[in-house]
Amino acid sequence: MANTPNFLAKNKSVILYGVFLAALLFLLKWLEVRLIIINHAFEIYAGSIAIIFTALGIWLALKLTRPKTILIEKEVFTGKPETFILNEKELTKLNISKRELEVLQLMSAGLSNQEIALKLFVSLNTIKTHNARLFEKLEVKRRTQAIETAKRLSIIP
Repeated sequence: MANTPNFLAKNKSVILYGVFLAALLFLLKWLEVRLIIINHAFEIYAGSIAIIFTALGIWLALKLTRPKTILIEKEVFTGKPETFILNEKELTKLNISKRELEVLQLMSAGLSNQEIALKLFVSLNTIKTHNARLFEKLEVKRRTQAIETAKRLSIIP
């Protein structure tokens, strides 16, 4: 400890010179940063605005694309009645022919168009025509929808 004041006294000029150079370097770096900001102010402002709008766009996209939960309640028929009663009124209202009813019954049994054609001794195109007319009359787009609608209307068991 006794050597510390002696060390400072001996190296006073070197320490002062080092502190002065460090302060000068700090001043020069500060001026350089200041000049860079002044010379490139437009780029800095444009970059910061771009960053803000990018963050805003990401936030808005996440908010708008969040999946919305929609609850759909649908009536499901769980049990079959012991005796099936054909709804003649609905059958005449929809104007479904006997052959179309046969095709619908075989469709509900799980047969393909080809199997229905073989069973009824008609061409595949005839079955496709019956299917198209049934879909139109029942206002559906798929076989499963047609079967479900027909069961709901008591057209098929």
